Order: sequence, then structure tokens, then C-alpha cells
Amino acid sequence: MHIRAIASVAALTLLGSGAVQARSADEDRQPDLRSFYSQQIKWGACKGLAHAPKGLECGTVKVPLDYADPGKETLKLAMARFKASAKKPRGSVVLNFGGPGGPGVPALAGGEKVFGELTNAYDVVSFDPRGVGRSAPVTCGDGSDMPELEPPGEGGDEAVLALDMLKAQYEVCRKHSGPVLAHMGTVDVSRDLDVIRAALGDKKLNYLGFSYGTRLGAVYTAQFPKKVGRMVLDGVDTLTEPLAEQALVGAKGQQTALDNFVTWCAGNTGCALGPNSREAKENIVKLVKQLDSDPVQSVFGQFTGEDLVAAMGHALYQRDLWPYLSQGLLSLLTDGDPRTLLRISGALVLPAPDGVPPVQRRDIGPYGRDIGPYEEDVPFDNSTAALIAVNCADDPDRLTAADLKDEESIKQLERDFTRASPVFGPARLYEVLLCAGRPKGTDYIREIEDVDSPKFLMVGTRGDPATPYQWTTETARRLGDSAVVLDNKGEGHTGYASSKCVKGKVNAFLLYGSLPSDGSSCGPELH
Repeated sequence: MHIRAIASVAALTLLGSGAVQARSADEDRQPDLRSFYSQQIKWGACKGLAHAPKGLECGTVKVPLDYADPGKETLKLAMARFKASAKKPRGSVVLNFGGPGGPGVPALAGGEKVFGELTNAYDVVSFDPRGVGRSAPVTCGDGSDMPELEPPGEGGDEAVLALDMLKAQYEVCRKHSGPVLAHMGTVDVSRDLDVIRAALGDKKLNYLGFSYGTRLGAVYTAQFPKKVGRMVLDGVDTLTEPLAEQALVGAKGQQTALDNFVTWCAGNTGCALGPNSREAKENIVKLVKQLDSDPVQSVFGQFTGEDLVAAMGHALYQRDLWPYLSQGLLSLLTDGDPRTLLRISGALVLPAPDGVPPVQRRDIGPYGRDIGPYEEDVPFDNSTAALIAVNCADDPDRLTAADLKDEESIKQLERDFTRASPVFGPARLYEVLLCAGRPKGTDYIREIEDVDSPKFLMVGTRGDPATPYQWTTETARRLGDSAVVLDNKGEGHTGYASSKCVKGKVNAFLLYGSLPSDGSSCGPELH
């Protein structure tokens, strides 16, 4: 049991959440929700968002903090839209760009060209989910008040101590985040999505969700099947696998994508990893370990192995980013310059002139486009904190003190994750361990099956490093006859921006209701 390793990672990224079981019937609305469903959004200028494109409008939607007790505290969700160019638009299409923990407002700001065709018929809308971005952002603070793990005394139980430490760290996160931390699960976000639908004036929800956004869309179809309009889920998440199994599959997918990148890099002149693909794969592992023990020092701060893993994880989502990753590795190894890698991961901290506050965070928009930061004070750890909070809330499984005490089982988990990916495996395992000792997550998502909604489109990409194609087919079977699968035989995470074929079929469905036949496909496209 490597308690020190768990403690060090947890001190940086630990967050948990309680979860509430949501009703599954859209008719079952309490009268005291009427004020939320009858509100109208006041659209205006996008204050606090750097480089907001012309035509982008912003507003807020009020939702209950706790849907079980909506008369108490409320939250304001940050909203953004591009208005439809049509004289008679057919309403709105709401986008979720994934995560969990990804803010939708800056992502939409950077996607004007990508999603511009949809404005021929729709207002194109996105939002920062609860706890994310400017929607009551969660945070664990700067780590200065995180409890430290003390060695147990003679006869002490390290597993119990580790569990107590994780619970104590969760309390620190609650102190910094406030009450929203206990209401971060997708069942709550889905109910927010229905309030957003009503506030937009739409009888049915038209929706395009990527990655985690597909989990949100699937939960919505289960909770509000009669409110589903034209829905597309691209890069389909699993509904059934425990977080540990999801993380293991994810690590394998990331390693496959990394191997493909390394082989491509080694075949190009000037690859910093070397001209031999086998040696290049070994060099990546060595480099991560080296940076963890001896970080690169620069004007941007320390650049560690964890930072490199984060940059590679982002770059591998889309093949178009491989040249930038290769360039970043070359700059790091030859000049000790991590700027390109930091920009890829969205973690670049820029030095500022005297008297000017530094940029604390830069958001990388959909498909790696740099869209600039929020100018308002969004906590630096918000995306990570929200990711852990939502995933813990959505998963009912928890490691117990007995599990942590079983040293052989923990070692086997470490072996499994390292075998899946020596680069990404350890970090993915820590994501699982971070939920230990938290309030039990909801069972609701695992119980979803055979939704009775209008037909909707699901896009699975064969070379997807984050959401493997098997999740698309498994989730389609679970959701039942309403699901129509489009098989994208390309590479990268999601298909809409990387495949003209996928984008054409998705837009045809959203704009004209033309749904491809179940099992139809799009071929790989050259880059």
C-alpha cells in the first residue's frame, strides 16, 4: 500500500461528492419548481470572458442547489449562445463539450467556425455545468491547509489512517467549495439541463454532447424521455462499468494512442524520442520518471512528469495535435522550454508585467483550439476538482479500509494499471483511489436501460483513446431501440470535428431530421 503516493496526489486533486437519487419521470415535478421552469434568460455582453467573438451573447439560468429541497439555496449557471441566422429558427441546440469539469461558455466561444453551420437553424447554446467555470466553481484551495499523513504508531493501521486522511481532505474541499460540492452528480446536471431547455423556450431538447456530454445526454433521455428532441452523442461514455474498470479501459486506450503517436514521430526526421519506435516508447517512460524526480526549471515554474502526462493526454485526443506534441517534446529536451507542452495541456501560466495580474489559467477549447482565459477568478484546480467530484458522485463503488488493507489486492491493481499503460496507468489508478471513503455515489446511472424516447444518434470512433468504440455499442444496447449507431472508422477522441463524413451526418440529423441507418459508417480520413 503506497500511502505516501496516494497522499501526495490526493493533496493536489482530491475531491468527492455525495449523490442524490433523481426521479426518472419528467412528469414528477413539484409545484415549487415552477419558478425555475418559467424563467427567461436575459442575454447580453459576455463580461469576464477574454476574446469573446462578436455575436456571442451571455446570460445566466437559476437552478435549485438541491432538487429534493428546491425552496432553499439556488445556483446561477453561466450560459452563452450564438443566435440563429434563420428568420424562423427551430429553437436551440445545446452543446456539452465533455469533462466532466469542462466549462461550456469558453468552449463555445472558441467553436464559432466548427459549429457555425448549426446556426442556419438554431441558436447554438452552451453552459458551465454546476461547480464548473463561472457556475459556483468547486475547489480544494491551494493545498496549504490539506492535512498531512502522519506515520501510524506502533500497531497502527495504515489503511484506516489513509481512509481517515481522505475523509479529512474531502472536508477541506467542502470548506473551500461550499454546499455545491454535495450536489455535483450527473443526475443533478441533467435536471439543470431540463430547466435550461425550458428557459430557452424549447418544448424539446435538441442536444449535441461530446465524451462526458454523452453520459449527460443518456441520463437526460432516462429522466426526461418525452422531452428529447434531436439528440446526438459523440464519443460515447459507459453507463455500467465501475470507475475502476472505466479507468483501466481508459488507460489502455491512451496507451494505444501514445504508441501510435510514438511510431508516427519516430518515422519523421527530428523526432526528439529517437528514430526507432521501440526505443522511442521506452524513452517516453524514462522521460516521465526523470521529470518526476528532477523537474525542468523555467520561467513558467517547474515542469514535472505529471505535467508531461497531462500534455500528452490532451494532444492524443486529436491527431492534428501530434505535430505540436512532437514540437513540444523537442523544445523541452533541447532547450528546456515547456511552453508548447503547457499550452497543449491548458496549464500555461504567463509572466505578467509589473502591476498586471498573471493569467492563472488558459482554457483549451474543443479539439485543442486555444480560446483564451476567463478574466474572472476561476480557481486553478477547478476542472480537476469538478472531474473528481462528478465521477465520484456517479459511481456507487468505494474502496473500504478493508480493501486498502489488502496489500496484495492494491499491488495487483497497481500491476494491472501499469500493464495497461506505464505512462497513464498510475494517474488513472489514483483517480479511483481518490473516491475511497466518500459518500456512496448514485446507483441511478447503472440502472438505466431501454429508454422510451425518440430515436437519437450515437457516434463511436474506432481509434478513440478516451471512449473506446465498445462503449458505444454497449451503451446503445443498454439504451434500447431508440439508439442509432454511426461507426466512425477514424482516429481521435470524438468524430464531429475530425471527420467531414461524421459532421455531415450529424448536421443532417440536427438540421433536417435525416437520421442515418443503424450501423452505417464513415471511413478513415487522411491527415
